[in-house]
Amino acid sequence: MDRNKGDNSAAAFLHAGLAEELDKKLLVVLRDGRKLTGYLRSFDQFANLLLEDTHERHIVNDMYADIPLGIYIIRGENVVLLGDIDAQKEESQTRLRQVSIPEILAAEGEIDQHDNSKAPGSTRKSEWLQFDDLF
Repeated sequence: MDRNKGDNSAAAFLHAGLAEELDKKLLVVLRDGRKLTGYLRSFDQFANLLLEDTHERHIVNDMYADIPLGIYIIRGENVVLLGDIDAQKEESQTRLRQVSIPEILAAEGEIDQHDNSKAPGSTRKSEWLQFDDLF
């Protein structure tokens, strides 16, 4: 099998898939766990993304807040999950309540403080991401 031919077909598939998402509001989950929302304006052959009106979504228990970031460039290798957000579902979701940025940061600080007080060697449980109401 021609290696270059396989690479070209994969790139074409990636290009076609991302082209359908242009100008849509997306949720992007990064390798470090951050969750970003924004409008996909551009991408390249490496799946690097350009998001406009980007917000970093912080979720703590049943609260969330979106911290504005503006225009954001994301390196493709850092993307774990990408999907478009259904605006109607996002507006009508009832699991999470939106709070102010200082409130969510204080809640995160309390969790971090609680985690730091645990015995050495203990690990923080992974946060389960509940995106069912957004897609």
